[in-house]
Amino acid sequence: MPAWALFLYPCLVAILIHENTRVLVQGITGTEGSFHTRQMVAYGTKVVAGVTPGKGGQNLDGIPVYDSVEEALSHHEIDASVIFVPAAFAPEAILEAASAGIPLIVCITEGIPLHAMLRTYHLLQPYKTRLIGPNCPGLISPGKAKIGVIPHAPFVPGPVGMISRSGTLTYEIASHLSRAGLGQSTVVGIGGDPIVGTTFTELLPLFEEDPETEVVVLVGEIGGAAEEEAAEYAKKHMTKPLVAYIAGFSAPPGKRMGHAGAIVTGGEDTAQAKAQRLEKLGVPVARTPAEVAALVKEVLR
Repeated sequence: MPAWALFLYPCLVAILIHENTRVLVQGITGTEGSFHTRQMVAYGTKVVAGVTPGKGGQNLDGIPVYDSVEEALSHHEIDASVIFVPAAFAPEAILEAASAGIPLIVCITEGIPLHAMLRTYHLLQPYKTRLIGPNCPGLISPGKAKIGVIPHAPFVPGPVGMISRSGTLTYEIASHLSRAGLGQSTVVGIGGDPIVGTTFTELLPLFEEDPETEVVVLVGEIGGAAEEEAAEYAKKHMTKPLVAYIAGFSAPPGKRMGHAGAIVTGGEDTAQAKAQRLEKLGVPVARTPAEVAALVKEVLR
């Protein structure tokens, strides 16, 4: 079975990544790339190679470094790439990995200009690849593997899937869940930019088919309609319940809160208005991160 087919048959493995996922790190010799590569390896992730143009022939703790993705693929089988490349070069790094046939690309880089990401998003469409990010913390299947900058400490294996626009809120909510005895199946940080490679709605079918997942937590923010679109999809197509948390209940209109995509542009964009629409669609919405665990317990009864 080709690697991309795993996305069509997600019940065969954990969502997106698992203990045998072979990972390439683009930008492996940089400060962030080298630090987080070591963190991923320490967690058990199979990092098989790295890429930094001009640094081919070097290695990081025995992990070989190549000048290009194509060269790395000539020596290794690779299932996923994680990108720690400066914003000016990240779009080309994404397209390099996609054109080489890597089925999962996780872009950690923040600050990519909107027009550059819009162009990249459209250029990706012909490829059989899935982009997570940019401006995201990555993803983790607790006890199996992690890709990106996610710290492993808050996460334990369990039945709760999570999709989040915010890295720090992901860690906080996971900590509350874990302390309540509610571990996680897979946690995906999709990124907080206006344009991201994969949305809440595009990930929900994978969680629906995943035998390890019993409930899905959406961690959203003010701005946009992605959370409502996910709730509408779930109401029509999912048997598993959703629980949500929306950050920004105290955000004033016109104020950007952290992420480029999190800005109140009118009365309908407030956290309160978004929460009310989700609740009308049958999705309970926590008003604080700590309340998420209580709502998850309720829907699992």
